[in-house]
Amino acid sequence: MTGKSKNFYVTTPIYYVNDIPHIGHAYTTIAADTIIRHKKLSGNQTFFLTGTDEHGQKVQQASQKAGVSPQSHVDILHKRFKALWQRLGICNNDFIRTTEDRHTSLVRDILTRLYKKDKIYKDTYQGLYCIPCERFWTEKDLNRNTCPDCTRNVENITESNYFFKMANYQEWLIDHIKNNPNFIQ
Repeated sequence: MTGKSKNFYVTTPIYYVNDIPHIGHAYTTIAADTIIRHKKLSGNQTFFLTGTDEHGQKVQQASQKAGVSPQSHVDILHKRFKALWQRLGICNNDFIRTTEDRHTSLVRDILTRLYKKDKIYKDTYQGLYCIPCERFWTEKDLNRNTCPDCTRNVENITESNYFFKMANYQEWLIDHIKNNPNFIQ
């Protein structure tokens, strides 16, 4: 191992637990595992995170279909993800569940600090939404009021959310990316 040791962090998507893990979950996790193992062999200090996102409409719908509470549903399914990673020999350092106290308290703390510093704001958003794809679309993107990705119907929804004031950092971020071409890989 030559050169200076650097910190290297990788995460998989934090997977929705509306259903059992599939080949796409495995592929992404194996790819992340391969990258982290290479970085370790190159002398980097590494950290590899994976986990499950246990919120959202898909989870709610899946738990209703199964006839169990959302928490019972995710308690069962997150174990399947962990078991698969163990079976595949995945070397993650941590597995986070978005329903864990350590996650909810940290997110609450960060959002509270951002709100107090006027970095986020509450607003209402209305748009054409595909629940299965969890994506908003514009009318021009649709194919006869259906999602161009999965061809299912979209719904016109209105929801209230908190938004980060990204425009305040846009120029800085563009400059940073231009001046540091390896920042995003």
